Amino acid sequence: MELKSLVKKWFDSWEKGDFLNLPISENFRHTSPFGTINGRKQYISLVEENKDKFLGYRFEIHDEIYNKDKACVRYTAIQGDFTLDVSEWYYIRNELIEEIVAYYHIGEIRDERKLSEPQGDE
Repeated sequence: MELKSLVKKWFDSWEKGDFLNLPISENFRHTSPFGTINGRKQYISLVEENKDKFLGYRFEIHDEIYNKDKACVRYTAIQGDFTLDVSEWYYIRNELIEEIVAYYHIGEIRDERKLSEPQGDE
């Protein structure tokens, strides 16, 4: 399966709520701001236990980059009035997704990490 078709199948499966048929390997690894999940079985179990947080999304794809065995997609996930801007790297082996590394913001910025507004010349 072509890499772009494989990534499209990933998103289509999520939009249909068909997480049991995601195109992922048995050794699938998913890394996000929440940590790393190792193995298809563990990943599917986590989704099963948290369907309200994983299912019911639609996706607006903004950018896609494809290479021989990896891809990067920047998108907005939308579930009701909740939106999440995400960039994900997909690593492919034997026509399945072997690993995903996801980047997104999961909470408020601590006060000490907030940027200061520039002071104008007075």
